[in-house]
Amino acid sequence: MEHQTIKLRNFLMLMIGFVLFAWGSSSCYYDKEEELYPNPPNCDTTNITYSETIAPVLQNNCNMCHGSASPSAGIITDNYTDLKNIIDAGSFRGAINHLSGYSPMPKDENKLPECDLTKINYWLNNGAPNN
Repeated sequence: MEHQTIKLRNFLMLMIGFVLFAWGSSSCYYDKEEELYPNPPNCDTTNITYSETIAPVLQNNCNMCHGSASPSAGIITDNYTDLKNIIDAGSFRGAINHLSGYSPMPKDENKLPECDLTKINYWLNNGAPNN
C-alpha cells in the first residue's frame, strides 16, 4: 500500500510539473514585442522630429522611388503634406513594417534598420507631427 502511495505521489508531481511547464512556456504568447522590448539597444527615441529624424530616413530609403518628380504608384514621400496623406490613409505604417496585407517597402528589399523603424513608429504613435 505504501508503495502505491509513493507511485501516486510521484505521478501527481510529474503531472503538476508538466502542467506548470506547459503553462509557463505559453504564457508570453500574446505579449507584444514593442512592450517587452521598447527600443533596440542604443536607439535614442528622444527628440524625434519630422525634419531632423524622419525626413532623412525617407531621403535615404524612399524618395528615390517616391519623390515628387516621378512618384512610383503615385505615392510621394519627399514632403510632409503628401506623406501625411499616406499616413492618414493607413498604408505607410503597414508598408514600412512589412505587415501582412501591405506592399512591403522598400520594395524587394529588407525592412529598414530596426532603430529607424522604432523612430518612425514612435513618431507615428505621437501623431506624426510636422516638426
